[in-house]
Amino acid sequence: MSGHSRWANIKRVKGAADAKRGRIFTKLVKEITVAARIGGGNPDGNPRLRLAIETARAEAMPKDNIERAIKKGTGELEGEAYVEVLYEGYGPHGVALLIECATDNKNRTVSELRNILDKANGSLGTQNSVAYKFHRKGRIAVPKKSTTEDKLTELVIEAGGEDVVDGGDVFNVLTTVEDFNTVRDNLAKAKVEIAQAELTYVPAMNVMLSGKDAEQVLSLIDKLEDNEDVQKVHADMEISEEDLARLAGS
Repeated sequence: MSGHSRWANIKRVKGAADAKRGRIFTKLVKEITVAARIGGGNPDGNPRLRLAIETARAEAMPKDNIERAIKKGTGELEGEAYVEVLYEGYGPHGVALLIECATDNKNRTVSELRNILDKANGSLGTQNSVAYKFHRKGRIAVPKKSTTEDKLTELVIEAGGEDVVDGGDVFNVLTTVEDFNTVRDNLAKAKVEIAQAELTYVPAMNVMLSGKDAEQVLSLIDKLEDNEDVQKVHADMEISEEDLARLAGS
């Protein structure tokens, strides 16, 4: 699990995400709308929509908000025509970035992302300038306190997962995109506690950062994620446990 992903989990534990709940809801509404537009409004036949709804419920999004987002996606209600765009770039210290966006104005999004990156000594890249450094995967986070690595690994193999990776306070179960829902459902049936489940980009290799260098990149990622068009940011960075503990305590 990359360092910035662990940092995101730490922020949630600290409650930093609660202060941005309105922005979180906005991102979730966009994801539900896009998922419904692409795959239809029935979550039983639309795995992406099902995941988006479950994520929204986990964030305590009201049922009415979810239903309106679905109807906007299917065209039953008027709404913005969001398109998905994956931007590529570099942050300081050579860290590769994949930036998932949902936007109704690509020109605005590109301009704002470029401005954020330029101020942090980063840059936007061309298509496939960094995408080859990442693999699209399913990730299911299982709290370490709820099971042992051996027991979980056995269940993951039986469920059709790929790997179990240390993620600090959690074990990260990695799957193919195609097997993600099956593995998650099988783990749930086996009474495995699931803290988070998502489709993500996993870096093939990580750049190890520490001290001020790590803080600079994390600050950049925070600024990117604060942008209303940005859904998720992925980075090929790793941060030492000592630095994560220090940052979590600050």
